[in-house]
Amino acid sequence: MVRQRLVDLSHVVEAGMTTYPGLPAPVVCDFLSREASRKHYAEGTEFQIDRIDMVGNTGTYLDSPFHRFADGKDLSELEAVAELPGLVVRVTEMEGRAISRAAFEPFDVRGKAVLVHTGWARHWGTGRYFEGHPFLTEDAALYLRDGGAALVGIDSLNIDDTADGRRPVHTTLLRAGIPIVEHLRGLEQLPVEGFRFSAVPVKVRKMGTFPVRAYARLEV
Repeated sequence: MVRQRLVDLSHVVEAGMTTYPGLPAPVVCDFLSREASRKHYAEGTEFQIDRIDMVGNTGTYLDSPFHRFADGKDLSELEAVAELPGLVVRVTEMEGRAISRAAFEPFDVRGKAVLVHTGWARHWGTGRYFEGHPFLTEDAALYLRDGGAALVGIDSLNIDDTADGRRPVHTTLLRAGIPIVEHLRGLEQLPVEGFRFSAVPVKVRKMGTFPVRAYARLEV
């Protein structure tokens, strides 16, 4: 009998957290508290109904093409975001911040969720996370596009250099219909290959980005 293990690759979303500088933190609160609900139900019965106010770019999230392009697929139109064959590209020992196509050239990326393990997730929850993050270069994005990657993820603040207003990696991948997952964690727990990756957002029409519960499924 084949045994399987799930590895959670997502950050926890909680009230007041900062995912990206300048974006509002999520507000998590009661819509209907347990105490207030008691008057609606039989004695001894109560419910909690919660409310969250947040931007789509909160925690570990997926960018659909609509995030960048008005005519791109939105969250309600995505298909291949679950049970994708996964590939981890490790660049934790690299010098500098820019991850070029050379990091991906040894691999066949076609049809795979390509997850870039930089190790930057160790800074999550600190000010360091927002300064000097690793990112992909435009030529890396072109290689992934031309190689037929199904999805690209990274455990960093942004897949692009935030100093480049062109956002060439988002532009290249999303124009090609390749979703992006940012702010992953736990990629050190995965093998290079031999797992399935899922990052499924809520099915919202006319919205481009939403948090996901990203995880990998391994056979052990």
